[in-house]
Amino acid sequence: MNIKIKWLRDKLRTQNLQGMIVSNPVNVKYLTGIEAEGELLITLRENIFITDSRYVEAVNTILTIEDEILVNDKKNLNKDDYAAFFMFCENVGFEENFVTYAEYKEMLQKYRVNLMETEKIVESQRIIKEEKEIQCIERACEITDKCFEYLQSFIKIGMTEKEIAFEIERFYKTNGADGVSFEPIVASGHNSSMPHAVPGNRKIKDGDLILIDMGCKYKGYCSDMTRMIFVNCIEDEYKEAYDICLKNNEMVEKEIKDGKNMKTISQNSNNDLKVNGYSPLHSVGHGVGLDIHEKPFFSITYDQQLKENMVVTVEPGVYKTGQFGIRIEDTVLVGKMGITRLTKSSKEPTIING
Repeated sequence: MNIKIKWLRDKLRTQNLQGMIVSNPVNVKYLTGIEAEGELLITLRENIFITDSRYVEAVNTILTIEDEILVNDKKNLNKDDYAAFFMFCENVGFEENFVTYAEYKEMLQKYRVNLMETEKIVESQRIIKEEKEIQCIERACEITDKCFEYLQSFIKIGMTEKEIAFEIERFYKTNGADGVSFEPIVASGHNSSMPHAVPGNRKIKDGDLILIDMGCKYKGYCSDMTRMIFVNCIEDEYKEAYDICLKNNEMVEKEIKDGKNMKTISQNSNNDLKVNGYSPLHSVGHGVGLDIHEKPFFSITYDQQLKENMVVTVEPGVYKTGQFGIRIEDTVLVGKMGITRLTKSSKEPTIING
């Protein structure tokens, strides 16, 4: 029996739902391991995956008897087949945060059921990571650490941000990762003042600081890490800002443990940055898993308790508009008494000879 689908069935019953249409491919992968296009139907009697004929064979090689999932080629289904899937179901859940309005109308016509919102029911379950999930995230973080170590010898004066970003992607794909978990951010000089800068044609110069935010995927699971590189030297203004950011990073990491309130941690981090003359431009962190940004989220407006085996980032940043930005980020595992840092690259200022 598929334990995750059994959990979902039990949860649906508590919400007076007799079935569910799972459309989000990340949630389909979480529940079944399937990465092909398609919809997972949880019906009264059966679990059904509807896909294109191109993927049927591949999907069947992934599933086992214990999964109890029937695979249907959609080209073999007619209107009556779709309507029959949820026969005798009063209410069927759908993923309102993923499905477009046009897709919602199509579902109504196709399945002929009363569709009910499920309020991210699967995403909420994904918050607590299982041991196998943690192992995949750990491996993604190991590859990311190795990439950062490699970059310290690769980066030279005269290279562009785009060239460095391309090398990050190449390194991941040739060193065991599925690929990037998001497009790398490589921002040098004044470009670093933009938290989500896009790598451009600016060339690395003597005395530059370079913000590198990167992560990869391993078996679908993400890593996320930000480090700063300083070319040949670190200017006093940069060093002062770096120390403030590092102190904030370490303060937050010391607060994280099972039962702690994420809103309180966020407020403490923001207050510390403000005392030191910086306005927080983004949250102090977020959950990481099959998505690079997923529940839980650190926020000054949303109460959320940390739980053991959550995986989150810690990423305070200090920015001076049009001048520079510094961010230090790690992926960490929440424990009963504290954290385990999964990205292990040194957080001391990294100075390279360009």
